[in-house]
Amino acid sequence: MQFGRTYEEFEVGATYKHWPGKTVTEYDDHLFCLLTMNHHPLHMDTNYAEKTTDFGKNVVVGNYIYSLLLGMSVPDISGKAIANLEIESLKHVAPTFHGDTVYGQTTVLDKWPSKSKNDRGIVYVETKGYKQDGTLVCVFRRKVMVPTETYIKERGGEQPGRPELKEQEK
Repeated sequence: MQFGRTYEEFEVGATYKHWPGKTVTEYDDHLFCLLTMNHHPLHMDTNYAEKTTDFGKNVVVGNYIYSLLLGMSVPDISGKAIANLEIESLKHVAPTFHGDTVYGQTTVLDKWPSKSKNDRGIVYVETKGYKQDGTLVCVFRRKVMVPTETYIKERGGEQPGRPELKEQEK
């Protein structure tokens, strides 16, 4: 399984469809809200959401959807990243509800070599998240610093630091 890409492996215009999707449960949403101290009743209180909102039900907190999409993109985009440098924009386009399944895809918009170090480059990408019916729910653009092939080779290859299995003698 590929886990991220080197600078040389990114092509401007390429789109990576992240797999698999994730069905968002009430538990996922509530846990994220509790961990981040977001206690807005739109996300946590079914009675409130049903009686006082335009949606008539709980809406999944948008930053969970963003975080989920960011995580989905790691094997394709940032698995080898040195750093996420910038989230340029983040738009929540449509609501996500408990039981919706979220899918993501990322397109490479541009790339350029680092100005300060020749063993890395910057990749500029846009990630889109959508529900099972194709409705766009979230879009964000970010810049990721990724290593070159030289960087990887100089630091131990594809899985640096991974120990070798020691077989027990019989």
